[in-house]
Amino acid sequence: MGKIKKIKWYNLAFMAFSSVWGFANVVNGFSEYDGLKAIVAWVLIFALYFVPYALMVGEMGSAFKNLGGGVSSWIQETISPKVAYYAGWTYWIVHMPYISQKPQSALVALSWAVTQSPDLTNNMSPILLQIGCLIIFLIFAWITLQGINPLKNLATIAGSSMFVMSLLYILLMVAAPAIAPDRIHAIDWSLDSFIPTFDWKYLTSFSILVFAVGGCERISPYVNKMSDPAKGFPKGMIFLALMVAACAILGTISMGMMFDPANPPQDLMLNGAYYCFQLLGEYYHVGNLFLIVFALCNMIGQLSVLIVSIDAPLRMLLDSANPHYIPSWLTKQNAKGVYTNGVKMVVIIVSVLIIVPGLLPGDVNSMYKGLIQLNSVAMPLRYLWVFVAYMALKKAGSKFDSEYKLTKSKTIGMMIGAWCFLFTAFACLLGMFKGDIGQIAMNVVTPLVLLGLGLIMPAFARREERNKQA
Repeated sequence: MGKIKKIKWYNLAFMAFSSVWGFANVVNGFSEYDGLKAIVAWVLIFALYFVPYALMVGEMGSAFKNLGGGVSSWIQETISPKVAYYAGWTYWIVHMPYISQKPQSALVALSWAVTQSPDLTNNMSPILLQIGCLIIFLIFAWITLQGINPLKNLATIAGSSMFVMSLLYILLMVAAPAIAPDRIHAIDWSLDSFIPTFDWKYLTSFSILVFAVGGCERISPYVNKMSDPAKGFPKGMIFLALMVAACAILGTISMGMMFDPANPPQDLMLNGAYYCFQLLGEYYHVGNLFLIVFALCNMIGQLSVLIVSIDAPLRMLLDSANPHYIPSWLTKQNAKGVYTNGVKMVVIIVSVLIIVPGLLPGDVNSMYKGLIQLNSVAMPLRYLWVFVAYMALKKAGSKFDSEYKLTKSKTIGMMIGAWCFLFTAFACLLGMFKGDIGQIAMNVVTPLVLLGLGLIMPAFARREERNKQA
């Protein structure tokens, strides 16, 4: 047998970059933080949150290298099976708002690919658009039940293409002033253009940035496959943070060269990425080529993520289901190995989350922004368990051995974990109170109801056990 090739620090950085970062993050930051003022917010989030988050994940991945890197498994080892169940439930259930927006994003991408304009979806009534989204979701839920996942094979290709397109945008915008000087918006390089106003809007938008940089736990299984984890992992993560920061900053400046930060398009969050590639094609005299390629890649990517998000988090919850907390009917599988009742439960929850926003006042643009905001306060709730696991790991002292350690100090480690926990909770809590009264109600009620469902399952499981004993 040949010697297993070890991962170098720069290989890990590039692997993590393609899974953590996306062009939509630049657009959302530019939209929510008044253009160029987003740069300060990005720097703060990377330095104070992203780097310690990634380094904590590395230590846990190293300590629990035989557990597959799942957050619930970390909690089970450090705290208890009951708390691990709640961590697994949280990780799964917060995907429901995320899944509900994938059909919408796919329809927007398809509209741009076909018409090369935002008119089709912008002028559609929200409820009509959401009915179309519901139909798409039900079709792909049925495909998931059949165990036929053709788009999974395209997910890597689409994801890589989106990664390349994002970098291409920045590189081509660097040269754009020489290609089309009359089309470039002049940037005001004074400090006033970059220094933000630390007001209520600024604070309630932090959840968007936390949502953008979260999910580092996906790279934890690779820590012990590195040639020198103790030195290589922190080096790789710092390099990752620098790459992501460079893309965020250069991407924001590039958008500042396209749009007037003081007067950007009102539907920037919904259609901003498409405007960027459409204008880029005009600068380089290739028509809508860049736009069409980006829209098609995005559509395939959104649909593939839809299938993966229905299937993968559900398997993480049920593959090692504890009968004390999850009733057996939820773990029923068909001949294809798909958790049928689990998928049906996803269908019920997501269908409600698709239809309700279409009934609220406002247009498609406001509905899309509202769903992004809902996701930004729901999805980061799963990150809280990462920090709980890390604090429990440090509290356990030498009980668990890891080849890589963020810090050898128990006290400092618990302080870093507590800081990231409180910052995430702070961002999610404030993010709930952004928007009109209808949006705030959705932001508050949806996470409470979804997490509350997790309290019901153990009751069903206990009743099932009593019935078996009787």
